[in-house]
Amino acid sequence: MSEQTSVGVGVVGAGFLAETRARCYPRTSGVRGRIVAVASRTRESAAAFGERHDVANVCANLDELLALPEVQLVDLCVPNHLHRPFAEAAARAGKHVVCTKPLTAYVGQDLPADAPDEAVSATPRAKMLELAVADAQAMVDTAKENGVQLMYGENWVYAPSIRRARELLLASGGVALELRGWESHNGSHSPYSKLWRYTGGGALIRLAAHPIGAMLHLKHVEGLALDGEPVMPVAVTCEVADLSLAAARGSSTHIATGWKDVENWGSCVIAFSDGTRGVALGSDNQLGGMESKLELSGSNFNLKCNLSPNDLLRSYAPDESVFEGETMMEKASTNAGWNTPIPSEDWSSGHLAMCEDFVTAVATGRPALSDGELGLAVTRVVYAAYLSAEEGRRVEL
Repeated sequence: MSEQTSVGVGVVGAGFLAETRARCYPRTSGVRGRIVAVASRTRESAAAFGERHDVANVCANLDELLALPEVQLVDLCVPNHLHRPFAEAAARAGKHVVCTKPLTAYVGQDLPADAPDEAVSATPRAKMLELAVADAQAMVDTAKENGVQLMYGENWVYAPSIRRARELLLASGGVALELRGWESHNGSHSPYSKLWRYTGGGALIRLAAHPIGAMLHLKHVEGLALDGEPVMPVAVTCEVADLSLAAARGSSTHIATGWKDVENWGSCVIAFSDGTRGVALGSDNQLGGMESKLELSGSNFNLKCNLSPNDLLRSYAPDESVFEGETMMEKASTNAGWNTPIPSEDWSSGHLAMCEDFVTAVATGRPALSDGELGLAVTRVVYAAYLSAEEGRRVEL
């Protein structure tokens, strides 16, 4: 049997994340990802995406894309409320599935379609936890029942700094005692990010889910290496807030405002089964560009991962016009002054290696490094954290 050298990918969605996938799949080494089909909310957006990226099949809907035999892997770059139905439809069609984070979210799926926004966010967090975890478990089970892989699009797991930290963690033979991770910037200006019914939460699920996923992954592999069993999260304590309300007291603000019913700051402490702790933060209150970092204080090591910013390259411009039109780093509000342009954001963020792992997993049949089980675990931690914040107590998992 000849070795498979490429995998046909069907991308669902045509927005920012889909553009990232379109840059990454064709650049994978070993097994190449070929985007052979695209479907989107409108045929016009799908057609425009197809023209930009030379995609052969522009599909009117998901069903049309799933009917194509050349599509082996379906990559879902769609809003949170579509994750479960689209993932299950793809799995039942015999396609492997990539689902971006969060794997699932509570977006009022138990309420009437015309329920007001306030009814969604007023749902007790215990009910949110129950339903979000049930949806995630159903996605994992459906993939298994149909003999396909459900892969979780957590790019932090694949970031070069975190991959190397994982190697050093395992080489040390030590224990990560304290893990600290955060993702912060000046906030999303999309109106959809400011309503619970579209995102399933605020900064905790949009931003802190990244370091949470990385921490769970690292403790999992550490436990397997040291004890033959993964170290698991067992409890969480959390606080959330909308700090932009306090910003109104000042003379001006450059952070995003107008959050409706979600937090723009969230921090949680995760207790692990071996007695260690992780602290994860997501914040929409930081100027100066995206900051994504993970630190591990261990029994015989100290590791600091800088996804963004990093100082591989530094730039200075006296005014905005010097580097006009150039992207320095995500969420940087200006190209003037000192900056830290990332030479290859797709590489440093882990997106390229993630896409490479996914197509290789499909071609070889081996499991992907970031899978549905990780997405399920992150969902459980995030919504237990929301329950903790609501009730002001530690929540056991």
